[in-house]
Amino acid sequence: MMFVEQIKDGQRVVGSDGAHVGTVDGLAGQLLKLKKNDPESGGSHHYLDIGLVVAVEGETIKLIVPAAEAKERWSEASE
Repeated sequence: MMFVEQIKDGQRVVGSDGAHVGTVDGLAGQLLKLKKNDPESGGSHHYLDIGLVVAVEGETIKLIVPAAEAKERWSEASE
């Protein structure tokens, strides 16, 4: 993945619609680990496949899918 080197703790993750998905806590293999204290998290860490990342622009990571779909795809375990 060409974006992996640019991903860092604290970056905002948004869907293709610009809506907030979460905040990066780090990487777990090929998964983005999102902070559990983010308002969208519901108090749990969530994980998204880094294959959903389409761009990293400064402090924002943009996904190829809308925020609602990203939330349907996230998991609470780093399988």
